Amino acid sequence: MYQARNAVFSQNDSIGQSRLSEILGAFSYALDLTEGQPAGHSIRSCWIGTQIAMALGLKGDTLRDVYYAVLLKDLGCSSNAARVTEMLAGDDRKLKYDFKLIGPRPEDLSEFLASAVGMDADAEVRARALSNLSENGEAILTDIIATRCSRGADIARRLRFSEDVAQAIAHLDEHWEGGGLPLGVAGSDIHLGGRIALLAQVADVFYSALGKEAALAEVRNRAGSWLDPQLCALFEKLSEASGFWEELALEDLPEQLWALEPAAHYVVVDEDYLDDISFAFGQVIDAKSPDTAGHSARVGMIADRIAEILGMEADHRRVLRRAAVLHDIGKLGVSSTILEKPGKLDAEEWEIMRGHAALTTNILGQIGIMGDMAMVAGSHHERLDGKGYPFGLDERSISMESRIITVADIYDALIADRPYRPDMSSEKAMVILQSEVGSAVDQQCFAALQTVVEQGLTE
Repeated sequence: MYQARNAVFSQNDSIGQSRLSEILGAFSYALDLTEGQPAGHSIRSCWIGTQIAMALGLKGDTLRDVYYAVLLKDLGCSSNAARVTEMLAGDDRKLKYDFKLIGPRPEDLSEFLASAVGMDADAEVRARALSNLSENGEAILTDIIATRCSRGADIARRLRFSEDVAQAIAHLDEHWEGGGLPLGVAGSDIHLGGRIALLAQVADVFYSALGKEAALAEVRNRAGSWLDPQLCALFEKLSEASGFWEELALEDLPEQLWALEPAAHYVVVDEDYLDDISFAFGQVIDAKSPDTAGHSARVGMIADRIAEILGMEADHRRVLRRAAVLHDIGKLGVSSTILEKPGKLDAEEWEIMRGHAALTTNILGQIGIMGDMAMVAGSHHERLDGKGYPFGLDERSISMESRIITVADIYDALIADRPYRPDMSSEKAMVILQSEVGSAVDQQCFAALQTVVEQGLTE
């Protein structure tokens, strides 16, 4: 049975004092990974967008809605990753990064597709992808962007944000002259938060890649076409102020951004809200691959039921369930070319795949009130015999919480379809797990899982 001496979680008495901005800002680094952007892109964009919003005179809830719309503009980015890889025959993260650097003219897009599609694929795959884009390019691009925008808006609602935040995220890729996607709305019909978010995104993408002069030039180049010209003029004026670009490069920019959170210095983040945040980002994780739909939530559920059978107290199980739901957040930094590969990974690909566990630890480790979860969630590929990854832990140092997540994760992965093999029966999965007891799988956790399966509680 589970005993308190195995506990690694501590009750955070100041949970209600936590900044929502700090929690979601830390999660935004995972969104940057998915988009192939340099770390801190979402935070820098939010800082730029908030400066513009304040200069417009926005205050209170209206300012707060813009703040969170820009910070979380990429909430839906994982939902089209597999589609980008499939349709453009390449690494989704690199393609997305390069796509954001193309110019605003239609011919810029054509040149990008001709040079980037299938560049690392064999000739037949590249030719097939280019032919498909030639015939169906507009529909494909619309579908890719619509998926991202609608999913992002839905997750914003799950995070308890207003409809204004959701609509701003839904309008991120609309253009001032009406040529954007997926809705083709124009001018002031585009949500103000969406207009600010796109300008901030363009500014930071070009600033991070090519410097401040390139950022200014690109904003000017897109004024009146992609971007609201009034907002562009305001941005240019702000950027001329002493210290604007220097502040954007400061190491403590995140702390300065948290201090700018409008409407309330602290937003109450209680246990229920932390659950909502965890499950919302579980949806972001699972959207990365069509074959993992619902995986994070199921692992959380199975882990919770194993822990209950082992005698873990309810408040402790609640934290464990969050860690289980977020155990694969590091996979947002892995290309879909690897995640969706139907065959065996080569040595380099396998090393990248293994890296997702350490990324999970790093991402969760940045979130103060979730800090206890970082090692627990990131250790789900450790083994009792010391042959796991990423830290090479063994039975002396792997917590009971990690052992629970490990067995729940393996079981759900075995009974689900994967690109490299079909699903298998619960019975066969349990036979495989039993063969790993003592080397990879903890005996107590396996026995508890058997009870869960026999009671039909994994559905």
